[in-house]
Amino acid sequence: MKAIMIIYNQTHTEKVEYLLDKLEIKGYTLWENVQGRGSNTGVPHLGTHTWPEINKSVLIIVDDDKVDNVLNNVKRIDAVNEEVGIRAFVWDILKTV
Repeated sequence: MKAIMIIYNQTHTEKVEYLLDKLEIKGYTLWENVQGRGSNTGVPHLGTHTWPEINKSVLIIVDDDKVDNVLNNVKRIDAVNEEVGIRAFVWDILKTV
């Protein structure tokens, strides 16, 4: 199993929800009002007057065979408008209770 964290500009909310539904990923944890800045060319998303945009983050746990499909869909969303911002990070889940 793998954990995938998707961090995205809140304007991508409907696209990310659609992605989860389309791939039949039912369980997730969502964080709203996530602040940050991309590591390369990202502008701050701080929810302030100066930097008004804000992010969300969703954590999903999926079987290994779904990882590439999730990442390909995230890449497709990002390709439409790279300046808005969406990223996905994957790591192994060794144990769960």
